[in-house]
Amino acid sequence: MTREELQACVLHRDEDLLVLDKPAGLAVHPGRTTPDSLEAHLHLLRFERRDAPLVTHRLDRDTSGCLALARHRAALRRLNQLFAAAATSKVYWALVRGPVSGSAGSIDRPLAKISSAAAGWRMVVAPEGQKAITDWTVLGQAGGLTWLELKPRTGRTHQLRVHCAAMGWPLVGDPRYGDTGPEAPLHLHARSLTLPYAETEPAITAVAPPPPHMLAALRACGYA
Repeated sequence: MTREELQACVLHRDEDLLVLDKPAGLAVHPGRTTPDSLEAHLHLLRFERRDAPLVTHRLDRDTSGCLALARHRAALRRLNQLFAAAATSKVYWALVRGPVSGSAGSIDRPLAKISSAAAGWRMVVAPEGQKAITDWTVLGQAGGLTWLELKPRTGRTHQLRVHCAAMGWPLVGDPRYGDTGPEAPLHLHARSLTLPYAETEPAITAVAPPPPHMLAALRACGYA
C-alpha cells in the first residue's frame, strides 16, 4: 500500500489521534497467516510528526471501517482509558443471511474461546463465558438478506459474528460461523466511531463509507 493510498483512508486527523477507514483484507497486527499488516505501514501516517501513530484497538482482518490510532503516548493512554471504560460508541453495518424477525432488539449471550488441534480456535456462546451484549436494528431486507445496524456494548473477540450466527443470521462471507451461501468477502463494516476524547470539547465522530464489496447488497436492501 502506498503512502497516498493509506493517507486517503484517513477519516479524522488532529494533533492527538487519527481515525482510519481500514480496508477489508488488511490485518491490523502481523501474524502467521498475515505477514503484511497495518502495523508495517504506520510510518506512512506520520504526517508532520516524527513518530508513527500507535494502534489502540483492532478490527478483524476482513472487517472494514473505523479504526482509531494514537499519535503520541499520552493519546494512547487516553484512548485506552476510553475503550476500557466502554466510553466509546461503535456502530457496525452487517449483511446477514435470512429474514430477521422484529425491527430491533438486543443479544445478551456470554462468549468463550475454545480450541482444538484439528480446527484451531473459535468463539462460542457459553454460560461460563464473558458477558457480551449487542444491540441490533434492521435497516432493510431484500433477496434473502438483511441489512443490520449493530451496536456492541462489550468488545469480545468475534462478538458480532458469533451473536448473529447464534440468532440464526450468519454474516454473509463468514463460513467460520455458519454462512453456507455462495463464497463472498465478509460483509461487516465498522460504520462509525465516536470518541469523547477531550472532556471539555464535543466528542469526535468519524463515519466510514461502505466498502465496494458490500454496496450491491446494501443498495438492494435500500441503501441510497
